[in-house]
Amino acid sequence: MANKFSGLAGFSRTALFAGVAALALPAVAHAQSETDAQATEEDLADELAASNTIVVTATKREQTLQETPVSVSVTSGETLEQAQIRDVLDLQTVAPSLRVSQLQNSSSSTFIIRGFGNGDNNFGIEPSVGVFIDGVFRSRSASSLNDLANVQRIEVLNGPQSTLFGKNASAGVISVVTREPQYEFGGSVEATYGNYNAVTVKGDITGPIGEGMAFSLDGSYNRRDGYGEIVNLGKDISDRNRWSARGQLLIEPTADLKIRAIADYSKIDEVCCVVSTLVAGPSAAAIVGVGGGLSTDFFSYDTYLNQEPINKVDNYGGSVQVDWDRGSIGITSITAYRELKNFVDQDVDFTSADIVRETRDQKVNTFTQELRIASDFDGPINFLLGGFYFNEDVNQISGLTTGADSRNFFTLLARAATGDPTFTFNTVEAALAPFGVQQNSIFAAGPLTAEDYSMSNEAVSVFGTVDFEPIDGLVFTGGFNYTDDKKDFALSGQAYDPLSNINVVDAFITLASGGTVTTRAQFQALPAANQAALLGAATSAANPLLGLTPFQFQPPFLDVPNSVEDGKTRDDKFTYLARVAYEVSPNINVYASYATGFKASSVNLSRDSKPLAADYTPGPVRSNFAAPSSPITDAGLATVNLTTGSRFAGPENAEVYELGLKANWPGLNFNLALFDQTIKGFQSFTFTGTGFTLANAGQQSVKGFEFSSTVTPVPSLVYTFAATYLDPVYDSFVNSPVGDLTGQRPAGIPEWALATSLTHILDFGAGNQLLTRVDYSHESNTKINNGLPTFGPNNFMREVNLVNASATVSLDMGLEFGVWARNLLNDQYIITVFDSVAQAGTVSGYPSAPRTYGAMARFKF
Repeated sequence: MANKFSGLAGFSRTALFAGVAALALPAVAHAQSETDAQATEEDLADELAASNTIVVTATKREQTLQETPVSVSVTSGETLEQAQIRDVLDLQTVAPSLRVSQLQNSSSSTFIIRGFGNGDNNFGIEPSVGVFIDGVFRSRSASSLNDLANVQRIEVLNGPQSTLFGKNASAGVISVVTREPQYEFGGSVEATYGNYNAVTVKGDITGPIGEGMAFSLDGSYNRRDGYGEIVNLGKDISDRNRWSARGQLLIEPTADLKIRAIADYSKIDEVCCVVSTLVAGPSAAAIVGVGGGLSTDFFSYDTYLNQEPINKVDNYGGSVQVDWDRGSIGITSITAYRELKNFVDQDVDFTSADIVRETRDQKVNTFTQELRIASDFDGPINFLLGGFYFNEDVNQISGLTTGADSRNFFTLLARAATGDPTFTFNTVEAALAPFGVQQNSIFAAGPLTAEDYSMSNEAVSVFGTVDFEPIDGLVFTGGFNYTDDKKDFALSGQAYDPLSNINVVDAFITLASGGTVTTRAQFQALPAANQAALLGAATSAANPLLGLTPFQFQPPFLDVPNSVEDGKTRDDKFTYLARVAYEVSPNINVYASYATGFKASSVNLSRDSKPLAADYTPGPVRSNFAAPSSPITDAGLATVNLTTGSRFAGPENAEVYELGLKANWPGLNFNLALFDQTIKGFQSFTFTGTGFTLANAGQQSVKGFEFSSTVTPVPSLVYTFAATYLDPVYDSFVNSPVGDLTGQRPAGIPEWALATSLTHILDFGAGNQLLTRVDYSHESNTKINNGLPTFGPNNFMREVNLVNASATVSLDMGLEFGVWARNLLNDQYIITVFDSVAQAGTVSGYPSAPRTYGAMARFKF
């Protein structure tokens, strides 16, 4: 093997960059060529009997997955078909180190590897887990949610991958590889029908269109009724309504030049998602008091909303990949342009009372260019050198709208809080009339905020690896990445609520002074004793306005950039990799590595963006009159009720120590990775009940191991088992939204995650088979959060036990038909929970999806 493949040199380059084919278990993987492009079912059965090796191929080199010195799991297109995995949300059932969660709408998903991940709900936050489809970086999770059509394999790479991917990902990478066009005419068509009137249609066709030229077309349509119901509206929720289409052109004008062009379009138009009430707090009575309702049976899939949520996603783009083989040097260029449009209109109080709704209209335009040069020398040294350019523009127009029930709802809350059954906001409006507050204006139906955010991001990376093999089987690898990242952002907003436009301390001082103190300058000009007396009264029980502060949800917004805040982040970082790999025997490989990773600053593109504490210091109860000197105050920029938070979070810096063992014998293989991974400055993004906070955790680390194995006792039976063990800790997180978490275990990260499957092939002869598969995934019981910002400490837990099954009959003529079930035993668990919007003491959450099942027919030709 060492002579044929030049030992182990270039494993990572081979396995992770230009791999053309990998077929994961239970069907054995095999290298494909132009003359052997499609294997028949009979071929797969023969190979399964011979070996259980996954082979990854590249230009003139092939290596087994077991020899690849990185922690990576591979799922083939065949496994996706057999397990009825429709999109990346289901991928976690076969990759235990990966977790994917979908939240309040179809476009809000988070990918998490080894407990690290973020990026949902805010387009200014870079994901810690990068998603690449055919080598093209998808910068937002909403652009990664296409149905998985014509997939060859999906690789989940654990840990930072900066030396192999130009766009840094501090926690890991999901790499989706689709099939290239073939020179033999063929294709498939598939139709599925399931419960909830689920209808899925997929098809693809490929073939030659001339000498050295081939094409492929594929598409999918996925529709399903919602498994939940908006009870008061009699409408379904958590439905499926999406389609996608893609065309590819493969041009090979010479034996050493290959051009692959891809264009795709996908659309989502769905009503999502079911939200249930886990704890009905004191505010629940006020919801009922205004004629509203809220779900109290968490797993009933009944919800109450005053409008159907709207979520529309348009995702399209194209790429051109050019591979030029110059003998011992290979050159690859990938040029891509993509557009993403995401529109959301949603009732965000998640009750049938008309209190508040949110709209978001988001657009993202992304251009990427990657260039790589890789060697394939016979000698002891090989290298890879690459450059990556990233240019992206993000624009968002959004806002909140106060509903018709809002005023009455908050009146009931105020009466309960004060114990005064006669309280009305009319009395407050009368008291605040000197400040221009009109009668019936507080919480009046209509616009609450109007927001406009934009961000441009330009990044350049240079990366590479060098492999040195002094003796056969022993390889030393060094790698590096240098990234320079620039972000320019602009945020502006208007807040229309008159109550939030008044500071209750400053208003009291103005009234108490008989109207002689109306500005900060006038207050600061008073004798110190007078200032102290006025401020003391204004912040004590003598001020009846203080009780109104909990109702000041959306104060005026300080636009960025301004004379103090320039609206820019500038980051650059050099990261590196050091690894040694050794082939102990033809069956056993070991490796040890140390790697660092980096993710640039993320920007809080939301109404919750606030100045850093270094730029502004508010006075007591957000008073501007009593605010001490600070850059924003001194510049005369301070808006009413301004407080501090974050405009952006600084970079994430990762490092990981890893030891690996990979072994393969006839009928058995296993992989083991031990790791100690740390991210300094992890970008934490948390919902607080009325908004989101973005902050850097001082340091978060995790120790653990990943184990995967495949056992083939007889050619017709394959058993797989994978386990991930995680022991995470907040080494330092002093200023979290729920207090000092230093030394605590980060919530939401299960100690154990397991994925196992059993596949049996019954051969009827003449190429006819029955393939039966059962798989099980488990996440151990774990706390969902470290405490909620409003609700406080709690013991909300989740444990996952999913059983999926399928049976497929394959006939020699190319016809296949079968049945399938996901979540066969109807396991119920809480995905996550959050403080209900403007409802202190109430906790809402997302229940897991119920059992789904159906029948499938497929024809391959």
